[in-house]
Amino acid sequence: MTSIAVTFEGLDAAKAKLAALSHLDFHVLLESLAVEGMEQTRRRLEEEKTSPAGVAWKPTLDGRGALFVTGALARSVGHASTATQAVWGVPAEPVSGRPYARIHNFGGVIRPKNARVLSFEIGGKRVFAKTVTIPQREYLGVSDANARDLEATAAKFIERRWR
Repeated sequence: MTSIAVTFEGLDAAKAKLAALSHLDFHVLLESLAVEGMEQTRRRLEEEKTSPAGVAWKPTLDGRGALFVTGALARSVGHASTATQAVWGVPAEPVSGRPYARIHNFGGVIRPKNARVLSFEIGGKRVFAKTVTIPQREYLGVSDANARDLEATAAKFIERRWR
């Protein structure tokens, strides 16, 4: 009978590295991804002024910068993480977030709740309207460049622990 024997050397080191990876604290990784996603979203609001797909936001009627006048919306973008997930965005509760955050991201129609008309200022002039249509200015999401940055962050995290 003919037989072949194969011997692998150096597998102990590879096994040790793989074992170390199995004990990674993914909460640390996911926390850094959540922070990075939050920063990407804030940058989109403050500087890029485009949707995650790269579509420029429709300008405002009075020519102000869309979604970044006082910076309150950008500052309300937060993050959270656990051992299994990373999240970022504006809190759903208007008390902790911004009540207008949702309608700007998705667009929609605003109607008066306690009056017959809406009253607001545009360019220093008082305006009255039965409804106001807010165009979608999507700011939540991950662009292709954001995804590459997040992947690079994850890869660096694993590489540092692989050594």
